[in-house]
Amino acid sequence: MKQQTTDLDQSAAQRLAAVRARIEEAARAAGRSADAVTLIAVSKTFGPEAIIPVIEAGQRVFGENRVQEAKGKWPALRTRFPDLALHLIGPLQSNKARDAVALFDAIHTVDRPKIARVLAAEMARQGRRPTLFVQVNTGEEPQKAGVAPRDLGPLLALCREELGLAIAGLMCIPPLDEEPAVHFAFLAKLAAEHGLSGLSMGMSADYETAIGFGATHVRVGSAIFGPRG
Repeated sequence: MKQQTTDLDQSAAQRLAAVRARIEEAARAAGRSADAVTLIAVSKTFGPEAIIPVIEAGQRVFGENRVQEAKGKWPALRTRFPDLALHLIGPLQSNKARDAVALFDAIHTVDRPKIARVLAAEMARQGRRPTLFVQVNTGEEPQKAGVAPRDLGPLLALCREELGLAIAGLMCIPPLDEEPAVHFAFLAKLAAEHGLSGLSMGMSADYETAIGFGATHVRVGSAIFGPRG
């Protein structure tokens, strides 16, 4: 059993190092500093036994898709490793906003007025202000979360002018069957139009492309943790 754990530690560290090297190479090719790109290690569905080797290899920023799953595993991990940052990268239901504000340092999936209002109320109540990104449904897919591009302006105005929410940037998940570069370029254009510098885009299969289009946050799971069961 001890040997198996050691193998897991080594492979996690090696995978993380490989991803970091590719981020550095992609940033250099784009004329950017790798320090301008935050790597979010997406640990959804993985338990502490898989996460701890990645933490011990030096990773400090993690992403989860579900509030309830994060609530079950991260408080204990953060007690042990208090310098970790946790990002919510999955859809947020309004009835989970209280836990989300309490748990997460950043929320990437603000996508409708109701969520913005509930988050503003919870942030005021708790005195916590997670970094916020607005998720844009760049492919306008009916089954996918995210504000439609045409509705982005009004949602940002609501957040900024009425609710007093600071929005750090935009997030997108390109359609699976389309060229991601098109969507990354579109998101970067929308961000520039609205005076936003943060771009949360790019996952295991396309984060190097996203960096070329200015990604400031890349969300990488399987390339670090291995395939999900």
